[in-house]
Amino acid sequence: MNTEGRPLSPHLTIYRWPITMTLSILHRMTGVALSIGLIAFVIWLAAIAFDAVPYDSVKAFMDSLPGQVMLFGWCLSFFFHLSNGVRHLIWDTGRLFEKSQANASSWFVIIATVVFTAAYWFMV
Repeated sequence: MNTEGRPLSPHLTIYRWPITMTLSILHRMTGVALSIGLIAFVIWLAAIAFDAVPYDSVKAFMDSLPGQVMLFGWCLSFFFHLSNGVRHLIWDTGRLFEKSQANASSWFVIIATVVFTAAYWFMV
């Protein structure tokens, strides 16, 4: 069979990712980020349990720029994972499966994530 001149099979560079697919991938990634955040939370709790010196070390790191970036990322991950999880719960009831509804709920998840994260960081 002569394959010259035939189009290549579709690939990621040809098709635009649907927002629902992007959010599905981000949901998994934020789940992993939250798991790593749980490890950091356990380290913080252990530092509290031991003495003031380990706690001060952990607090100093979390007050630094890298620590603040990590805390912000975990906060963003939490609110995204929460919002997208609520959307999945709604899907479990058989609602919002039409393409336009799924796209609208995807944008709602993104907006809710930004608003909740910003509200939390401005309140703290």
